[in-house]
Amino acid sequence: MEGDCLSCMKYLMFVFNFLIFLGGTCLLGVGIWVMVDPTGFREIIAANPLLLTGVYILLAMGGLLFLLGFLGCCGAVRENKCLLLFFFLFILIIFLAELSAAILAFIFRENLTREFFTKELTKHYQGSNDTDVFSATWNSVMITFGCCGVNGPEDFKLASVFRLLSLDSEEVPEACCQREPQARDGVLLSREDCLLGQSQFINKQGCYSVILNAFETYVYLAGALAIGVLAIELFVMIFAMCLFRGIQ
Repeated sequence: MEGDCLSCMKYLMFVFNFLIFLGGTCLLGVGIWVMVDPTGFREIIAANPLLLTGVYILLAMGGLLFLLGFLGCCGAVRENKCLLLFFFLFILIIFLAELSAAILAFIFRENLTREFFTKELTKHYQGSNDTDVFSATWNSVMITFGCCGVNGPEDFKLASVFRLLSLDSEEVPEACCQREPQARDGVLLSREDCLLGQSQFINKQGCYSVILNAFETYVYLAGALAIGVLAIELFVMIFAMCLFRGIQ
């Protein structure tokens, strides 16, 4: 390979690896934000093991991309064949893992539908029982976002476990009641009227729509970032192999 072409490949690989480094940093940032976010997103993913697994995968991939971007930059600058080959094989594994994760996310997308969450809520929700992880998580989500059920207060008319435990004395759980301010430590406007089903004291919006509207932009940004990272990795593998073959 001619010197000018080799030099061009070297700089291109450095640039693309720097982009991978930045992408890994962004993925790490998003994963850490989701895990420590005080506004309730942590409780949402805790309600679904598949989402929680996805966050851990996001953190792992972010850390690996962060490391790979750094190694790729070093390999390009130093023109080390051993480091370049190791980098190529490692990033190929990461590329295939990310592609597999994307395929699995597409296959299991039905686990994120309104109908799925409604079914789970009506079957497993136990009201104010904070010893039950599922119920405690839903209570935290409903209080944090000022919402009630998946679709609205009417979901609890079909919640068999909740109706059995409340002995039909409560139309909605306490977590659905309006507070001032709307937070866990907020004061209930009227607990008795709310539990009796007085609509002016109940949060009427369903949590599915509220959460979807709140995080829709972030979901699209995460998807665009993932596609961009995959494309960059593909180019980097090509440049790494060309540089590997060109080094004497």
